Parts: sequence; C-alpha cells; structure tokens
Amino acid sequence: QVQLVESGGGLVQPGGSLRLSCAGSGIIFSAYNMGWYRQYPGKRRETVEVITSSDSTNYADSVKGRFTISRDNAKNTMYLQMNSLKPEATAVYYCKAQRTWNDYWGQGTQVTVSS
Repeated sequence: QVQLVESGGGLVQPGGSLRLSCAGSGIIFSAYNMGWYRQYPGKRRETVEVITSSDSTNYADSVKGRFTISRDNAKNTMYLQMNSLKPEATAVYYCKAQRTWNDYWGQGTQVTVSS
C-alpha cells in the first residue's frame, strides 16, 4: 500500500519560514519523480516545485529564490523549504510521487501565512 504523508504545515507570519516534509512508503522512493503542489479554495491544484528521480528540479516563477525542494532517498522523504513567506502562499500543500503512469498523492497539509 502506497502512502505519502505530509507534515510541517501551520501558521506563520509574513516573512517567516516553514519546512514541509513528505514521507513515502510502499514505493521505491528513489525511482519516483516527486513534487509539491498547492491548492487554493475553489481553484485547481498548481505546481510549486518538482524534483526528478535524477535530482533535476523545476519550480514555479512565484517561488523562485524563496522555496527549495530536496529529497533524501535514504529516508524516503522529500522536503520543501519555504522562506520569505507571503500571505498568498496560504493554501493546502500536497506532495505527489509519479513514475510512468502511476501518480500517488498525499492528504495535504495546510499552510497559513498571516499576521
């Protein structure tokens, strides 16, 4: 059974930082492309940042220079370091594992940026 479990969300003030984690099980983690996505109320999920199985990364322009994706295959875990957070980052953040035709999603973690 495949499981992706996000953690690390919460309430943070503008300008603050959070680190999200996504722990995977039931898959050969290192073989999967991984990514972070976010969803605003009433909107479609959008890509935040992705990291391939070969550690190539791609990110949305809106987070350039502030968010950093990484992975630790030995721990079956992916991270998203979010710095200089803005109120518009408030959303539910999801992680996804993808390989060929298989997509697996986590349950999401709420990030709220507010003073």
